[in-house]
Amino acid sequence: MHTVELLDEALELAAQLGYAIRQEWLGGSGGGGCEIKGRKCLFLDLALSPIEQFEQVAEAIRNCPQAADVSVSYNLRRALRLRKAA
Repeated sequence: MHTVELLDEALELAAQLGYAIRQEWLGGSGGGGCEIKGRKCLFLDLALSPIEQFEQVAEAIRNCPQAADVSVSYNLRRALRLRKAA
């Protein structure tokens, strides 16, 4: 699976997990997950390569406890290094 496909799937998962996704040109100096007024937000820096963007999304997903309970493809689960819920 290509990085861009993994990135698209990871963005879909982040949305499922309740993240509002903002794709912004941040000049390569920002981005990632955060919480604003109790709402989860994910800022994706469009100045970064797809691999770096994927890492931003992956970090936010890894920090979300519900991620282990959501069904995702084997390739994405492996790329995110998520463990299946028991």
